[in-house]
Amino acid sequence: MKLTFENPDKINGLLTLTIEEPDYKETVEKKLKERRKTAQMPGFRPGQVPMSHIRRVYATPVKMDVINNMVGQEIYKYIGEQKIQMLGEPLPSDKQEPQDLEKDGPLTFKFDIAVAPEINIQLGEDDKVKFYDITVDDKLIDQQVEMYASRSGSYEKADAYDPAERDLLKGDLRELDAEGNTKEGGITLSDVSMMPQYIKVEEQKILFDGAKPGDIITFNPRKAYPENDAEVSSLLRIKREEVAEHEGDFTFQVTEISRFKKHAVDQELFDQVLGKDAVKNEEDFRKRVADDIRKQLEPQADIKFLQDIRALCEKKVGKKEYPEALLKRVMQNNNKDKEPDFVEKNFEGSIRELNWHLIKEQLVEQNDIKISDDDVKAVVKDSVRMQFAQYGMTNIPDEDLDRYAADIMKRGDNMQGYIDRAIDAKLIEKLKTVVKITKKKVTLEDFNKLFAEQ
Repeated sequence: MKLTFENPDKINGLLTLTIEEPDYKETVEKKLKERRKTAQMPGFRPGQVPMSHIRRVYATPVKMDVINNMVGQEIYKYIGEQKIQMLGEPLPSDKQEPQDLEKDGPLTFKFDIAVAPEINIQLGEDDKVKFYDITVDDKLIDQQVEMYASRSGSYEKADAYDPAERDLLKGDLRELDAEGNTKEGGITLSDVSMMPQYIKVEEQKILFDGAKPGDIITFNPRKAYPENDAEVSSLLRIKREEVAEHEGDFTFQVTEISRFKKHAVDQELFDQVLGKDAVKNEEDFRKRVADDIRKQLEPQADIKFLQDIRALCEKKVGKKEYPEALLKRVMQNNNKDKEPDFVEKNFEGSIRELNWHLIKEQLVEQNDIKISDDDVKAVVKDSVRMQFAQYGMTNIPDEDLDRYAADIMKRGDNMQGYIDRAIDAKLIEKLKTVVKITKKKVTLEDFNKLFAEQ
């Protein structure tokens, strides 16, 4: 067996592999004998088919299978030993000549290999990077407290409908005929819920203003939601395709008005959010809320720091030449189910991400970044904690978070994503000690603008 690698321009490689009969003959013979043990042919008992018959029927497909496996193994072994930084997968070369697998002569296979350009990046104290310290001001705390109060709020009875209060109406719905009478065989519904503030047409919406229990409002659902058959079908409890059959007026007799009331900022709310008796007054509650906000914002500040490191590195590295034609073939081969213009539309962005991937790989190696199962579990656990926090649940016991994290890792859901985040987290902390950081305080609003600009 012989392997050669040509790489004159450093990025487009041609790997040639020549296989002689002795390289595969013994393995093929072994596979044919294994096949004989289970082969069934008319006139012969299982396992007693003559080898001459086995060779005649199975020799070529078994040989193809053995050679395919051997080619794959040898290519990756060679690439690993020669430390070739291959991008994507090897692709059959246009220079490949037809091979006759039924003959015992040498077989030659040629593969195009996309090779990563040489990248050299060094970071040190001469490199200055800003780190944004997001200010947790009263406005942010007020918003978070209000969110908690809203999530723990409840509906209470009201005497009259007030659109400003986002009231919920319940009542009976009846379809009318052209004369304004209850339509025979028409839609009649009880206990229908409506929130008139979501009606799209103002002249229909204001019909409900000031309504009291017992009042009867005549309105037209199709006119109220002129471009939303889904809303009409949900209100009338019919299929969407049936909406066009009910274009007339309806009456809605109000039976109940419910008004949403936020929870008071009191001890009961403190206990719901933080756990029983975690704090005893609003001042301490706001301090804890502020701490939680800071913890939620820290990862965003770290992400921005890594983005700025990326921009710095890309500027240092400059524009690199990639084997574009070959990479487009690789990309097309990996996205056969996509639209014909998928590669052209996404290629430039793909190269940018590939360039950063190669830079980051070098930074990880230079800084000896390694992660353990515990590092990955910590990332999964933080992700679970943040998911609960989005629903106002900030007091989940640590043992429960551990259990959720263990279940996710056992299922293997998005594990590569968690591994990448664990690597990023360690790399960020390490790079904070490598480059010169200048801290800058910003409001969340200004920080979000920085993200949008980037």
